[in-house]
Amino acid sequence: MATFEIYRRSTIGMLLTEILDEMVSSCTLSPELAIQVLVQFDKSMTEALGSQVKDRITIKGHLHTYRFCDHVWTFILQDALVKKGLSQAKVNRMKIVACDSQLLVP
Repeated sequence: MATFEIYRRSTIGMLLTEILDEMVSSCTLSPELAIQVLVQFDKSMTEALGSQVKDRITIKGHLHTYRFCDHVWTFILQDALVKKGLSQAKVNRMKIVACDSQLLVP
């Protein structure tokens, strides 16, 4: 099973990683268990976003770069317009990372 570590760059993911590193360094937690916790974190985030987020947004912009590697799409947009309902925002540069969530959830 592939894990995509995309949620680990979020604030909560970085804090979790930092705490686990400290616990492994102090021999409170084994490295194997720390890895299992991170993998479970990725699965939980994927499941929560898939089941609890119901809003839809529209993104339009100039596609600067795209890449597909290891079942992960990465898009870089310039001058993007993001719309949700009646609100909208302009973004100079936006990075979108997308992967198949079915590869994470058993």
